[in-house]
Amino acid sequence: MNMEAVRRQSLIHIGTNIAITAVGFLSTFYFAHVLGPSILGAYFLFLAYFGLFNLIVDGGLGNAAAKRMSEGKDQEEFYSAAAVLRLILLAVSLVIMFLFRPYLVDLNASDLFWWLVIALIVNLPFGIAAGGNYGLGKAGVVQGSNLANNLARIILQVIFVFFGLQIAGLAGGFIAGLAIGFLFNYRYLEARFRMFTRAHLKSLFTFSFWIFLAMSGILILTNIDVVLIGYFMGNSEVGVYRVALQLASLGVFVALALEYVLFPRFSGWNEEGSYEIIGTALSRAYTYSLVLAVPFCVGGWLLGDKLLYYFYGEAFTTGTLALMVLLPLYVIYVFQYLQMMTLNSLDHPKDSFWITSVIVIVNIVLNVLLIPVLGITGAAVATLIAILISSVLGYFVLGKYIPMKFERKSILHIIAASGIMALIVGGMRFLFPVENLVYLIVLVILGSVVYGVLLLRIDRDIRDELKAMATQVGIFWPEFL
Repeated sequence: MNMEAVRRQSLIHIGTNIAITAVGFLSTFYFAHVLGPSILGAYFLFLAYFGLFNLIVDGGLGNAAAKRMSEGKDQEEFYSAAAVLRLILLAVSLVIMFLFRPYLVDLNASDLFWWLVIALIVNLPFGIAAGGNYGLGKAGVVQGSNLANNLARIILQVIFVFFGLQIAGLAGGFIAGLAIGFLFNYRYLEARFRMFTRAHLKSLFTFSFWIFLAMSGILILTNIDVVLIGYFMGNSEVGVYRVALQLASLGVFVALALEYVLFPRFSGWNEEGSYEIIGTALSRAYTYSLVLAVPFCVGGWLLGDKLLYYFYGEAFTTGTLALMVLLPLYVIYVFQYLQMMTLNSLDHPKDSFWITSVIVIVNIVLNVLLIPVLGITGAAVATLIAILISSVLGYFVLGKYIPMKFERKSILHIIAASGIMALIVGGMRFLFPVENLVYLIVLVILGSVVYGVLLLRIDRDIRDELKAMATQVGIFWPEFL
C-alpha cells in the first residue's frame, strides 16, 4: 500500500479544492450583491438542467471507462469505445432536449436553452479527455484541469457580469471554463484512439448500465430540489436555497478530493483482493473528511445567519433556517458519498443503484409534500432524510464486501474539539453581538484556530499525519503542535 502516493495526491486535490472553493465563494458573494437572488436562481436552474442532460451524455461511461482502464488491460480500446458511445449519447440527449423544449419553461423564460445546448457540446471533449487521464491514474492532472476550468469560469464570469452581461455572462463563462479544462487535459493525455471490439463494448455496458442508473439517482437527488423549488416557487427562492446549499457544502470538499484519489486505488486493490486495506483506507477517509465537516457544521449553526447577511446580502437571510438543516446534511453526506464511491470501485454498481433508487423516491415524495408547506426549508428537510437513509443502507450493503471500520477515538476528538470551539465562539457572540463584518471574520478565525490547535494537541494520529503532509511540501510546522 503506497501511502506516500495517496498522501501526495491527496495534497494536490485538497490544495486545488481549497483554491477553487475560495475563488468560487468570493465570486458568488459578488454575484449575489450585483445580480440578486432571481438572476442567480436562473443560473442555478441552468446548472441543474445541465447536470440532468449531461447524465444522458455520460451514460455512466466515464466511470465505466475509468474502472476498466484502471485494471490495466486494453486501456486505449476502452478509452476509444467510451468516447464513441458518448458521442452517440450526446446526439440522443440533444434530440430529447429539442423534443421537450416547450416544457422547459424556466430555461426558455431566461433565454438559456441555446446556452445549455452549447454547454453540453463543449463538455463532451472535456469529459472524454478527463476520463482518459483518470483511467490512466493521472488523478492529479484531472484535478488540475478542474482547477483550470473553475478558475477560468469564475474569472470570465466576473468580467462578463461587470460589463453588464448578467445571465449570459454566467452561462458564457461556464462554457469557456469547460473549453479550457479540455485543453488542459488534452495536454497530458497519453491515451490514443484505437480500434475496439464488441467485447470492449459489452464490458463497458455491463458496468456502465448500473453506474448510469446509480448516477441518475444521484443527479436527480442533488437537482430535484432545485427544479421543484423553481416549479412550486420561483427563481428568487432557487437562488436563496442554492446559496445556502453552497455555504453548507463547504465542509465536504475534503471528501470530494479523496474520492478522486481513492477510486482508482480501491479498484486496483479490489483486483488484488486486498479488502482489509480498502476497509482501513475508507475508515481513514471518513476521519479526514469529518475533520472539516463537523466543525464547519457547528460553526455554521452559530454564525450562519450573519454569514448569509454580510457575505451575500439581506435578501438571502430568508435561507437561514434551510441552512441550519443543510449543515448536518453534509456531515452525513461524507459517509454516503464515500460509501457509494467504494461500492462502485469494488465493481458493485448494482448495489449503488438500488440504494439510490430508494432514496430518490423518498426525496421526490418528501419534496413534493414539504416544499408547498415549508418552502425551501422543506426541500432541505427532504434531502436530509434521504441522505440519512442512503448512508445507513450503504453502510450495511458495503459491509458485505469489506470490513467496515471507524476510527472512533479520532472522531470523538473531532467532536470534543468542535464542542469546545462552540462554547468559546458562542460565548463571544452572546457577550458581544455581531454587528459588523470585521467582528464576524474575527469570530470565524478564532473558532478555526481554537479547533485546530485543540484537535492537533489531543489527537496524535491526525497530528502526525498532517505533520508528515506539511513536511512533504515544505510547510513550517510549529513546535508547540
